[in-house]
Order: sequence, then structure tokens, then C-alpha cells
Amino acid sequence: MDAVQPPGAPRRAVLRVRRPHVLDLATRKFWRLVGRPVDLAGAESWLRAPVSRSPTVADGWPAAEAAHHGGTADDGDPTAGLLAAVAALDGPGFDASALRPEIRDFYEHTAAWRMDVWTGWSPLFWPAGELIARLFGRRVEQLALPMRPLEVAHGMDSRVIVIRDRTGAQVSAAWLRTLRPTGRYVFSGCYTARLLPGADRPGVHVAFPLESGNVQVFLRPRVGDDGSLVLESPPGRFGQDGAYVVVHDGGRDHAARVPLHETFHVYVDADGVLRTDHEVRLGRTWVVRLHYRLERVR
Repeated sequence: MDAVQPPGAPRRAVLRVRRPHVLDLATRKFWRLVGRPVDLAGAESWLRAPVSRSPTVADGWPAAEAAHHGGTADDGDPTAGLLAAVAALDGPGFDASALRPEIRDFYEHTAAWRMDVWTGWSPLFWPAGELIARLFGRRVEQLALPMRPLEVAHGMDSRVIVIRDRTGAQVSAAWLRTLRPTGRYVFSGCYTARLLPGADRPGVHVAFPLESGNVQVFLRPRVGDDGSLVLESPPGRFGQDGAYVVVHDGGRDHAARVPLHETFHVYVDADGVLRTDHEVRLGRTWVVRLHYRLERVR
């Protein structure tokens, strides 16, 4: 909204005040209502994650996240990985050395891999998914799940930005995925290994920044009998692995656990091709299934 100047008044700088989008504001009010107050610098620091400073997320947040850690956002490494080492997840019941080497290589050198993706929506949830994509995902360029197979027929491009602290150590990584024909952002997530309060070992933590908030998923890893990797966000209590929404509204931070559950199965098929089956469920009902074919190109 532009400031109005009376006719004949001397020209001066015009202050532009950006109004929050009504849907985004209403969404934050909803999650504030159903969530609980949290102290992201204290007892609930495990929920502290990057947020977007603007309504359009895209790739605008990694530099600010690096500044939070007093470090840098490195965008030039063609073999950067989501995790500095998969062994960061080791603990009771999980041994990264038991994974297939291709899987460890993918997570430690993600930028060197190319992906093709296929999607399939439950007919029950397709209308809601289309509505969310139109009203939110495509507008904010975040969590814009493909709704039709042809949208991803040409694949996705993958870009990894390593976020380092003041010592140069990798603290997380931004994984930005865009549709190959259009360059439109589909996902923009922050990946790291994180130990939840009371947990016996770390899990994979993924945060999807949004304006004044984020969506977070805590995934518990396990190794399959064939050396595959399974990542799951199961049902549970607040403070356990699962999905959360965090918003900043009215000067306070609020968080809510949501009944969305994900399973990733990363495996090598009979032809030696690395693949991933990804399922998203609402409660016990599946919402969308995605399949990724992964190929090392560097």
C-alpha cells in the first residue's frame, strides 16, 4: 500500500507497506489457536528452525539461516550432501555402515544425483490437494506437491546449499527442488540430524520454511534387511518423531503436532538403480504416493 501525498506536495520517498496475504494470516491464527505456546530458545529449542522473511519462500532463507549460526551458506559445491555423514544418525538400533553404499552416497553427496519423480494422489484427497496447491503451494513456492503426472514428466532439478557455522562445520543443508521445464520451486527444505528430548538416537529433521513459521518433520531411521533405508514419522505424542507446524503470531511462537505421517523407503532395485518410495498419510489413510528414480551424474 502506497502512502498518499496531497496534490502539489514536494516529492519524497514513498513508503511501501506490505499487507500479509489474508489466507496466510488466517492460517497462522488457526495454528496459534490449536497449538501450544513454545519457547524456541528454551525448553522447545528442538523446534527451532528457519523461517521465510517474505511470503514467497523459494531460495531466500538459507543466507539468513547461515547468519543465525554465524557462518556461511555455500552454494557452489557440486557434490554437497544433505548430511555431512549418515553416521550422525548412529545409535541403538541404527548403524549407517549397514546401509547400501549408494544410499550413503546419496545423502552425503546429494547434489551429484539427478532425480525423476512420479506422483499418484488418492482420489479422496485430490480435490483438497489441488485447492492447497492453487491457494498456497504455487503462490508461496513451497510444498507445491505436483498434482498431475505430466507436471513432473521432465523431472526435477536439485540444488543443495550447505549451511555452516562460524567454525566451518556443516550444521544443515538447504535442498531446493524445482520443476525442470519451468524452474518453478516445488520444495525448499532444511535438512539435518537432530536428537529429540528423551530419544535414544538422532533422526532426520526436515523443516520447510514459511513466512513467520514452518512445517517440520522428524523422521526415525532404520536399516532394512537388504541394506535399504526406511525413514518414518509415526503417530505419537508432542515431542516425539512426527510432523509439526510452528508459527510466530502475536509476539509468541506456537506449535502443533499434526496427524500427517510419512514413510520413505530408499533402496537399490534388481538392476542396480537407486529408488525411493514415499507415502504421505493422514491418520491411517494414504493421501499421496511419490516414486523417485535417482541417478548419479557427477
